[in-house]
Amino acid sequence: MPSDLSNTPPKTPPTSTERLGRLPKAVQWALIILSSLVFAIILHAFHVPAALLLGPMIIGIIMGTNGASIALPKPIYLGAQSVLGVMIGASMSAGILTSFAHDWPLILGITTLTLIASSFLGWTLCVRQVLPGTVGIWGSSPGAASAMVIMAEAFGADSRLVAFMQYVRVVIVVAVASSIANLWIDPELAAAAGNNDWFPAINYGQFAITVAIIIGVSLIGVYSRLPSGPLLAPLIIATILNLAGWVDFVLPEWFLGLAYAAIGWTIGLKFTPTVIRHAAHALPKILLSIAVLIAFCAGLSMLLVVFMDVDPLTAYLATSPGGLDSVAIIAASTNVDLSFILVLQAARFFMVLAFGPALARLVARKTIKTPQDNSTPKQ
Repeated sequence: MPSDLSNTPPKTPPTSTERLGRLPKAVQWALIILSSLVFAIILHAFHVPAALLLGPMIIGIIMGTNGASIALPKPIYLGAQSVLGVMIGASMSAGILTSFAHDWPLILGITTLTLIASSFLGWTLCVRQVLPGTVGIWGSSPGAASAMVIMAEAFGADSRLVAFMQYVRVVIVVAVASSIANLWIDPELAAAAGNNDWFPAINYGQFAITVAIIIGVSLIGVYSRLPSGPLLAPLIIATILNLAGWVDFVLPEWFLGLAYAAIGWTIGLKFTPTVIRHAAHALPKILLSIAVLIAFCAGLSMLLVVFMDVDPLTAYLATSPGGLDSVAIIAASTNVDLSFILVLQAARFFMVLAFGPALARLVARKTIKTPQDNSTPKQ
C-alpha cells in the first residue's frame, strides 16, 4: 500500500502565506524581475560570487513559498541550460584534456568515491527508515537532479520529496560555495573578478552565430531524450567546436546574466507551499544528510590540495556536490582554476548520468524487499 506521502494532498484555500498567487501573473512577473534585479545588484556590490544566480534564486524561493503561481516557460529554462552548456564548452581547452589524461586516475577515483559515498548515505537513510521508501537513495545522488526525479517516480518513490531533497541540496551548496568563495579570495581579486564589462563592444555577427548554435544544440539536446540533454548536448558540441577552432563563441555578460537568472528562478519557484508542507516533517533529516555529503566532499577536496597541489578554493568547488550548472556559475565569477573545476564536475556529471540511476536502482532493490513498500517499478 502506498504511503500517505505519495497521495496528492486535498486542495485548500490560499492561506496568508499564499496571497501572492492571487495577484495577476503580470504583476507577479514584474515583482520577481524587479526584486531579483535589485537584490542581485546589492549582492554584486558586495562582490558575492554568482550574484546573478543567487539573487533570482533567493527571490524565487521567497515568492514560491508565498504562493506565487508563475513558472518560467520550459523553453526559456531549457535555453538557459543550453547557454550554460555552451559557456562551459567554450571554456574548455586542449590543456584541460592534457591535464585529465595526466591525472585521470585521481580524478576518476575522487568522482567514484563521491558516487559511492552518496549511495551509502542513501542506503543508510533507507534502511534506517529516515525517509519513506527509496526516497533517500534517489535524493542523495550528487547531481543530475532532473534525471533522478524521473527515475525515482518510475521506481515508485515519492518524486516530490526526491525533488525537494535534490533542490534543497542545490540551494545549500550554492549558498555555502558562494560564501566560502567570498570569504576565501582576496578582496582586491574579488573586486577585479566582479568588475565585469556588462555591455562590451562585441562582434554581432559572431554573437548571432553563437545564438544560432545555442538554439540548434538546444533542440538536439531536447529531441535526443538524453538525461539533462539541453545542458549535455550543448556542452559536448561546443567543446568540440571550440577545441577544433571552428567557432569563436561570443557570450557577453548581460546574456549570461539572463541565463543565470532563468536558472535561479526555476530552482527557487519550485519551493511551493504545497511542497514545503509535504516535506516539512523530513526537513531536519534532509538537512543532516546534505551536511554529511558536503562535509565528505570537502574532505575529498583535501586530496586534491595534497596530491595535486591545487589551491583549496578550486579543490572545494571542483568536488562540491551541487549541479554542474550552479557550480560552473560560481566558478566563472571567482578567481579560480575554472578549467580544472569543469573537468572534475563534468567527469562526475557524466558518471552520475551513466551509473547513478542503475546504482540507485540496485541499492533500492537490495534494500527494500518488503511487499508493503513502494519501491516496485511502475509498469
